[in-house]
Amino acid sequence: MPEHDLPPPPDPATDQAMLHIATKLVFGENSIDTLGEHAQACGGGPALLVTDHGVAEVGHADRALASLAKAGVEAILFEGVHENPTTMDVEQCLEVAKASNIELFIGLGGGSPIDTARGCNFLFTNGGRMQDYWGVGKASKAMKPMIAVPTTTGTGSEMQSFALIADAETHQKMACGDKKAAAKVAILDPTLSCTQPRVVMAHTGLDCLGHALETAVTTKHTPFSRLFSTEACRLVMKHFTHILDEPMDLESQGQMLLASAFSGIAIEHSMLGAAHAMANPLTAMFDVAHGEAVGMMLPHVMLFNSACDSARDEYARLAVSSGLIAPDASPQDAFDSLHQKLVSILHHAGMPDSLTAHGVSGDSIESMVLSASKQWTGQFNPIPPTNDDFQAMYRAAL
Repeated sequence: MPEHDLPPPPDPATDQAMLHIATKLVFGENSIDTLGEHAQACGGGPALLVTDHGVAEVGHADRALASLAKAGVEAILFEGVHENPTTMDVEQCLEVAKASNIELFIGLGGGSPIDTARGCNFLFTNGGRMQDYWGVGKASKAMKPMIAVPTTTGTGSEMQSFALIADAETHQKMACGDKKAAAKVAILDPTLSCTQPRVVMAHTGLDCLGHALETAVTTKHTPFSRLFSTEACRLVMKHFTHILDEPMDLESQGQMLLASAFSGIAIEHSMLGAAHAMANPLTAMFDVAHGEAVGMMLPHVMLFNSACDSARDEYARLAVSSGLIAPDASPQDAFDSLHQKLVSILHHAGMPDSLTAHGVSGDSIESMVLSASKQWTGQFNPIPPTNDDFQAMYRAAL
């Protein structure tokens, strides 16, 4: 592997780690039934409940609406969110919000409804277009309170202040973040996540694992984010494949919900890396589900990152803390055990062995590389990837 100029280590005299968690976590079976009281604590309604058709069909929206009604909170339902939401989803949601003078947003579902609710909050309170908020800290006005209720075990969106929204015309994914956009409350209820279709459970679980592995090694990771990355990784390694086989095991579902939330906290403090940068073009150009795209690129990014001793050592630490290998193992052996476990998990989740299964060919790589090189997350990778590096990893994934 070619040598790379690595970022300098943090300077303890100037770099200080801080922990800020703006979101109140509520965890437990049937905790969705407390939604109404938390909505009242956030100021009451009218509340806009943002979800998708799948979540509504299995009855979760009805449970949410019943809890809100019991607490006397007026609620309006918007269930038109699509997977990998675009600016069009946000604009349609905004029309409903404006017509109802919304005072509270509730995102119910996976990352897509939660991100759509958050994106709508940006436009409802600050005006303009979603493109205006691409980046960090661009909302100048206060935003309405938001409650996030995840029904999937992976995105961690409930604990983040970013809305990931794609431009409906260019398909460019835009990360729009502002501390004011963080949810006031996140409700983690395993009776909701156990109804996920297996394929959704697989994709979101892989996304969660990707968050844990990437946040552990980024150039921005801190002692605090490391705690959450470590515990998220341990929980995923223990419970992910089990819920794929036994989805009604509420104990394991709950532990995966915690893993997702913990990895979301880690993202807020340490950002992500090259696997996410390389996943976004696969989603935009070949409609590969986000979690699947992240999962398929992770083994190649891990191998690439292992040329950096500090990153390899962090991976080794995760392997030990997850019980994959004895504490006295060499860093290389520990890294190998984590990498092998990842490959095993991908197979268990039913992921293809090659990107060609999604129609990706060698002719597509150049345009994917150009897109990956523009993704914001790549700059936090422990080894800054060059275009040649991106190309080599994509070719390895073929």
